[in-house]
Amino acid sequence: MTRYHKIHNEKVPFTAEEEAARDEEEAQWLIDKAKYDALQYQRDREREYPSIADQLDDIYHNGLDAWKATIKVTKDKYPKGAN
Repeated sequence: MTRYHKIHNEKVPFTAEEEAARDEEEAQWLIDKAKYDALQYQRDREREYPSIADQLDDIYHNGLDAWKATIKVTKDKYPKGAN
């Protein structure tokens, strides 16, 4: 499928080099998007974790095992590689 530029209000077809460059850009975009999507679990977890201050307070008052249990709920909800 031929792609076009709009130059001075005229539709001008891409050259073979421009087509190849655009194909390469689109292929790279798909690779980058896949990498971004694969890390969605990290972004989801980050939104749900308590603040660092709250986590430290939890460790101080309830111990490390209680903190681990709190964090595990979010880790289980958003597992690595679930996408």
